[in-house]
Amino acid sequence: MSLLNWLYGSFTRRGKALWHYRCGMEHANSRQHRQAIECYSTAIKMSNGPADVQAMARYNRALVYATLGQREAAIDDLEYVLALPLKLMEIKAAARQRLARMKSRTDRNGV
Repeated sequence: MSLLNWLYGSFTRRGKALWHYRCGMEHANSRQHRQAIECYSTAIKMSNGPADVQAMARYNRALVYATLGQREAAIDDLEYVLALPLKLMEIKAAARQRLARMKSRTDRNGV
C-alpha cells in the first residue's frame, strides 16, 4: 500500500473503522481479550461507520465474548448480525453457524 493510500485511508470513516477492527483482531490473536473488545466496540459505535465493518467487528466481538464464557453477550452480537437488513452473506452465514453451535452446547449442558 502506498503512503498516499494509507494516509487517505486513515482519514476516512472506513479507514478509521478498519483500523479499530484490525486493532481488535491483533489483540484477539494475542489473547488480549479486553483490549480486543474495546477496539471492536469502538468500530461498532462509530457514527456513520461502514455497515460491513461494523458487522464484522460485532461478529468478532462475539467470538471474544464466547472465549471469555460470556455466552449471552456473544449470542446478542450474533443475533444482531443476523438481523441486519444488509446482504452480508458470508458474515451472516458464519454468524448463523456459530450461533447454532453455541445454542447446541447450551442445550446439551442445560445452561
